[in-house]
Amino acid sequence: MQIQNGRNFSVINTGALSNIKTQTFSHEAVGSIEGKQFIKDSLNLTGMEASLNIMPPNTSMPFYHQHKENEELYIFIKGKGQFQVDGSTFDVAEGSIVRVATEGIRVWRNTGSDDLYCIVIQAKENTLPVGNISDGIGVNKPVEWPEEVLATPA
Repeated sequence: MQIQNGRNFSVINTGALSNIKTQTFSHEAVGSIEGKQFIKDSLNLTGMEASLNIMPPNTSMPFYHQHKENEELYIFIKGKGQFQVDGSTFDVAEGSIVRVATEGIRVWRNTGSDDLYCIVIQAKENTLPVGNISDGIGVNKPVEWPEEVLATPA
């Protein structure tokens, strides 16, 4: 994974999303889970956690979970499956976005014949007082781009 840091930014290139299959998340409470890559530390995130996830066909998260402080946002980008929160089950597919509050007891599964891809973002619940365009500050500077093609990290 390529990492680039500047004074006010961090960039990583994880490569093709299918590469996430080779990543393994380990935790003493649940053991090892393949197909999960946390990116908080790589990007020096300070107000959220994020992970890239692939779930193979006909598999499920092996456990229910909830959070102490963080709500979660699940953004499904490919595949199809089902999601369950507090006993309510609903279908998810490319374009589905699910928010789960801290107390929500959640689990999901892949019901399709292809991998299920999603991005999960965690942030501390009830800490975003201004969450719209009013948080942005315009900068009085014309947009300029270099004439040469910008190189993409490999």
